[in-house]
Amino acid sequence: MPNVLVTGGAGYIGSHACKALMAAGFTPVTYDNFSTGWRDAVKFGPLVEGDLTDRAALDRAFAEHAPVAVMHFAALSLVGEAMSNPGKYWHNNVAGSLTLMEAAVAGGCTNFVFSSTCATYGEHDNVVLDENTPQSPLNAYGASKRAIEDMLRDFEAAHGLRHVIFRYFNVAGADPDAEVGEHHRPETHLIPVMLEAIQGKRDALTIHGTDYDTPDGTCIRDYVHVCDLVDAHVLGLTWLQDGKASRVFNLGTGRGFSVREVIDASRAVTNSEVPYSEGPRRAGDATKLVSGSTRAVEELGWTPKHSTMARMIADAWRWQQTGSYTR
Repeated sequence: MPNVLVTGGAGYIGSHACKALMAAGFTPVTYDNFSTGWRDAVKFGPLVEGDLTDRAALDRAFAEHAPVAVMHFAALSLVGEAMSNPGKYWHNNVAGSLTLMEAAVAGGCTNFVFSSTCATYGEHDNVVLDENTPQSPLNAYGASKRAIEDMLRDFEAAHGLRHVIFRYFNVAGADPDAEVGEHHRPETHLIPVMLEAIQGKRDALTIHGTDYDTPDGTCIRDYVHVCDLVDAHVLGLTWLQDGKASRVFNLGTGRGFSVREVIDASRAVTNSEVPYSEGPRRAGDATKLVSGSTRAVEELGWTPKHSTMARMIADAWRWQQTGSYTR
């Protein structure tokens, strides 16, 4: 089976992508430094332990495994940290991605699927976002991802590095078989934090800001199931293998949920109350991020089959109760 180098393959989205790649007839080769990933999550193919800034390690990985494509997930992604320590994000996300692209070109691997983010768009009040929306990121996380998108275009012009860029909205849920799931150190994503509060693993969920210009005062986000998300990545890889042009795709459902709506949905799924408190806004958070794009559906043939809020919470709840990583 053809190899695909999956950077960050020991992380939340990367591990789900590895399972999807294996099911699609590829061998995922995880490349991870385990700064945030988990060894227990590497279940579907070989592992190369290394850092994105280590050119020699990357060169060895390309030489040994001869991947037909790179699927690039490895990145720092905490908005608060990106606001307080932007240099860390520019060094890790941008310098690491630059080294990866240089190694890919040198290794003759010119298919590149990139995990970007809707955070590149920044704040656009009362606007649904499509791929042509101006990019004005609010923090170093979004800015670093936008810079990587720019580098990919330059590397295609100079070196033929063809790419598919996916700008995610909020990713949620877990593998329905609970083989892999979401487990961050620290956990900052709304749904797993909410479920931990229900389980008593933390005192309460904090709602960060209740004075936004939304119907209930809390932020609105577009959520997509992680399994639907990684299915799109396999379709993106096929797109490149079919010789089609580089392309950008939003990955969202077009339906926004406020924080309070997510809490209400979790109450229905888990039959449990959510202990929560109300706190101030977090710097760098946008009011509303919702996709208005149908490009992935129309061009890739992508169908988000699992991305109802009830399904995302139910799959995450199953993982929270039955799955775990210890190393």
